[in-house]
Amino acid sequence: MSYEGQMLEDLRMPTRADVEIHILRALLRNRGVLKEFASGVDVVDEIADKFALTPQQRTATLDRFYRKENRTVHSLLWHRLLFRAADSLAKAGLVSRPTATLQLSGRREWMLTEKGFDEVLKLEGKEKLPKEELGVRSFEVQKEVKKIISTPRPTEYDPVESTKRLVTRSSSSYFRGRGFRQAVIEAYDHSCSFCGFKLVSPDSLRWEVEAAHIVPNNVKGKDDVWNGLALCGIHHWAFDVGWLTLNHKFVVEISTLVKQLPSNYARIGNLNLLRMFETKSVRINLPRDKNLLPHENSIQWHRHNRFVS
Repeated sequence: MSYEGQMLEDLRMPTRADVEIHILRALLRNRGVLKEFASGVDVVDEIADKFALTPQQRTATLDRFYRKENRTVHSLLWHRLLFRAADSLAKAGLVSRPTATLQLSGRREWMLTEKGFDEVLKLEGKEKLPKEELGVRSFEVQKEVKKIISTPRPTEYDPVESTKRLVTRSSSSYFRGRGFRQAVIEAYDHSCSFCGFKLVSPDSLRWEVEAAHIVPNNVKGKDDVWNGLALCGIHHWAFDVGWLTLNHKFVVEISTLVKQLPSNYARIGNLNLLRMFETKSVRINLPRDKNLLPHENSIQWHRHNRFVS
């Protein structure tokens, strides 16, 4: 038995397989990503707490001597166990290593893959949840997000994709659709661009806000951030059916037909969710990155084809 293995046995440390399960669950709780395991990283203590590790188990030091370099490396045994468990998950294709994630997101993190995402949903008994509705990152979808947000904003832009298939979806279009949702929601900080409403489910897996196509998906609107808005469920519906639109300055405009609605329509308490835009020019909340702003051609299409003036 190796020196490290003997220490693990003597201190009665958790098995690597059990640690792997808790890492997958921690990844799900943390929306698909974990920082590298080091002192001061919350998840290191969180997983230790799950196992009720003693102070001795948390602080035991492993000394490794490298003959070729003539040096000794000191590391915490618990951190080493976490790394080995995560590395085992990477070898099984369930997570991406920090070196790979760094190239994708610019951060050294462990990230779920689609295979790992499926595995942890099974562990949690949530395999029937649609992944496209969950605010959890995966390595494959993050590749699409990077493409979406890093593509330079075009001057001339057609928001309609004539070749888009609406029924049969390939894996690439499936990932693109999920990438669109993630890119749009994150660009608007998980809040409604019209009213600012922001709320996540108690398990932190699902955001209330939705990624709305300005040119709708059912008329082959593109899955581009320039054809997207983050909207709460109510304002998404109102935008889709034509009660609301935007002008070229990103100010909300309201249909004149609102005046014909009964006074108790569109209300929550004393707030009218349509007429709140009636008395003043309300500019929507926009992404900080100007490359991610809605394209004027998408807005113009909506004004001419969906808005009921």
